[in-house]
Amino acid sequence: MREEKRKRLIAAGWKIGSAKGFLRLTDEETAYIELKLRLAESLRERRQRQRLTQAQFAHRLGSSQSRVAKMETGDPSVSLDLLVRSLLALGATSRELARILGAPAAAS
Repeated sequence: MREEKRKRLIAAGWKIGSAKGFLRLTDEETAYIELKLRLAESLRERRQRQRLTQAQFAHRLGSSQSRVAKMETGDPSVSLDLLVRSLLALGATSRELARILGAPAAAS
């Protein structure tokens, strides 16, 4: 968030924090969510670079467009296994997966 906006919100009486603090997440829960979101974002980016629609990719996976949409948003019903298998189906290598998994966490 821009510093100017942060100051305006605080001046208006708003409290600024993180999802971790608001939801009272443990470090492990936060790390899991961030990992899942990195995989989901990578899946969406890779699919778009290959110029595939969600429907085309779903057909390739033997799934549905709505399931691909859920995968790309990190929906809680989507497993890490499915995200990894889908990235592999789009041609991701073990090295690329390691880069995604090892990416630094977002700032809190």
